[in-house]
Amino acid sequence: MNKLQAMEVFVQVVDTGSFTKAADHMQLPKATVSTLVQSLENALAVKLLHRTTRHVSVTSDGAVYYERCLRILGEVRDAEESLSRNRASPSGRLRIDVATGVANEILIPALPDFFARYPDIVLELGCGDRTVDLVEEGIDCAIRGGVLPDSNLIARRVGVLHFVTAATPAYIARHGRPAHPRDLANHVCVNYFSSKTGKVHDWDYVRGDEEVRVQLPGHIAVNDSTAYTNAGLAGLGIIQMASFSMNPYVEQGRLELLLQDWTSSPIPVHVVYPQNRHLSAKVRVFVEWVADLFMSHPGFQLKTAVRQAA
Repeated sequence: MNKLQAMEVFVQVVDTGSFTKAADHMQLPKATVSTLVQSLENALAVKLLHRTTRHVSVTSDGAVYYERCLRILGEVRDAEESLSRNRASPSGRLRIDVATGVANEILIPALPDFFARYPDIVLELGCGDRTVDLVEEGIDCAIRGGVLPDSNLIARRVGVLHFVTAATPAYIARHGRPAHPRDLANHVCVNYFSSKTGKVHDWDYVRGDEEVRVQLPGHIAVNDSTAYTNAGLAGLGIIQMASFSMNPYVEQGRLELLLQDWTSSPIPVHVVYPQNRHLSAKVRVFVEWVADLFMSHPGFQLKTAVRQAA
């Protein structure tokens, strides 16, 4: 039995709560994962996991051993990196999760620079607007917008999102311009709902000391940023979206800004990763690279405005 491999497999089973998921994440046959954990239990003469047909949970002895395994595996990786080229040139598979809009418009166009710096990293980029469980799904790190709930994630703030309101010229010609956020109740709007809760997001506005939060009527609600943008461009209603996404369409004249004397509360953007995972060289360099990318992008700085095209 390869003791280190068995320890890695055991940690992955505990993290995911499943032999099948652990096997998928480590790209090993499920039988191999089961055999390695069984061999580890036999060698230690203790039961590490409770197994049922539907669930796997850690025993009290297994919980203590799990914490020791995390420290040992972290020290092994540190030793390997200190004696190899990995510190200067990290390598291996790196699993990232990011919202579709940020991936398409910010991250992917900049990736040639990342791969020029780190050619030995293989990136698996998950794109979507659904919030994933990093530990359960074996994700190394993610880029997330919004206030983070209490969790076991380490978060590094890299910027803020600004939201602006707009509609197509054809919609404005047909329905006119709202002069106040409350006027939106008399318009048609495109709504966005949470993939997790199904709740439709309210729109908020601030002007001086005046704050307004509105729930809006609409014929359609979507839960994907690309679909949301396309719904607005199709003239299905007024939309509110991040300024970095809106700006190109405003410059092209496909959308016109509304309520420009109002602002919305900026939303923080973080890069996050599990705190119970050793921060390997490949994760470390990606986090630093993403931080530099976002903090230098004008669309994610604290004072940013979309300018209406002439």
